[in-house]
Amino acid sequence: MPEIEIYTIPFCPYCERAKALLTRKGASYQEIDAPGGSAARKTAIQRSGGRTTVPQIFIGGQAIGGSDELAALERAGKLDALLAA
Repeated sequence: MPEIEIYTIPFCPYCERAKALLTRKGASYQEIDAPGGSAARKTAIQRSGGRTTVPQIFIGGQAIGGSDELAALERAGKLDALLAA
């Protein structure tokens, strides 16, 4: 399974939704606390091509996007392939 990183902030319902989906899939992930203005948030923005929202999810170093994009991959049947790579 590829490395999964998810940049989050506390009390974020989108972050929780993304983490819950990954957990249901049996995927382990590294959660990175990225409050506004932090070095981690700046890294997430840079790595994602300028996206400023959270969560920002990376699978195998590839920017996936946020919770909505992760859910769209699941609905399209493409998430399992990414997680199995």
